[in-house]
Amino acid sequence: RHLDYEATPGSLVSQHGPFCWGKTAAQAVYNAKVLEVVAEEDYHTLMLTRADSHVPQYLLDKHYYRKHGQGAYYGQNNAQSQTHAKRK
Repeated sequence: RHLDYEATPGSLVSQHGPFCWGKTAAQAVYNAKVLEVVAEEDYHTLMLTRADSHVPQYLLDKHYYRKHGQGAYYGQNNAQSQTHAKRK
């Protein structure tokens, strides 16, 4: 392909660090900083969108009922929970 390296003065390479370039060393450093800022913004965007991901109901139920259900065994001080803990 005929890519214009001046139009894209930096690249992120999977399992590696960034590569940046410019006509001068100072311009390459500036391009590296811009790439870092854009990567940080993208990271924060991903964290915000993933925080809103759907947790399956069966997993919510599992963790709720092991603490609050009829046969609760986590964090309880009753005889049934102590018996369950001994079986493990």
